Amino acid sequence: MGYETLLVEKNGGIAKITFNRPDKLNALNTRTKEDVIQLLGELENDDSVRVVVFTGAGDKAFVAGADIQEFAGRTPMQQWEVTHGGHVYGAVADFPKPIIAMINGYCLGGGCELALACDIRIASEKAKLGQPEVNIGIIPGGGGSQRLPRLVGEGKALQLILTGDMVDAREAHRIGLVDEVVPAEDLEKRTMEIAAKIASKSPVAIRMAKLAVKAASRMPLEQGLAYEASLFGMVFTSEDKEEGVKAFLEKRPAQWKGR
Repeated sequence: MGYETLLVEKNGGIAKITFNRPDKLNALNTRTKEDVIQLLGELENDDSVRVVVFTGAGDKAFVAGADIQEFAGRTPMQQWEVTHGGHVYGAVADFPKPIIAMINGYCLGGGCELALACDIRIASEKAKLGQPEVNIGIIPGGGGSQRLPRLVGEGKALQLILTGDMVDAREAHRIGLVDEVVPAEDLEKRTMEIAAKIASKSPVAIRMAKLAVKAASRMPLEQGLAYEASLFGMVFTSEDKEEGVKAFLEKRPAQWKGR
């Protein structure tokens, strides 16, 4: 697979996707968003890939935001078409396989929104995160106003969005914006350890578990519990469930088939 703005590496059930615009601090332009949407569509149907990891090229940025040059002169109708066309943040959030954000530097604006759409966020101690859109007279437009409060609470989300301030990795971890912080030199090793552990599980169980957890922020409790019960029952129809139980009783590693 060849992409203008992305580097793709596959190994051991993990697809590592690197945003490859280091001269622009990996800012998200239209081409990058289109590449991500197309690539995720391909990876969804690739049974060799069980986990996806996003990171940024170079040592300065994960994704430092949207490409602001594209905003200049854009009309409201043009922006409406961009927002309501293929939405990269929705494509990430709705991807059926787990996605981990390996945050190696600046993670701001659209980059922070991309990380918010991922399932797990692992940050380098050097990372800085924020939603600084108000500094140029706009607001978050890629889900930041909706996903950020669900992670850090309404008050902290408002503080970040209304001030436009950045926070360092330790503060991001304290408020729940990232899930783990590690030294920069250990970031890839630790992220890949987590990705490999997930990739070693039943793909069926992982997919159903992700659906169930995502439902928690989208459904009332009673509806979510009913949805979980239906997914739990569905897992019992899978070959992986039969193999998992059999392997447990026989005290051996399971051989997952993903069906």
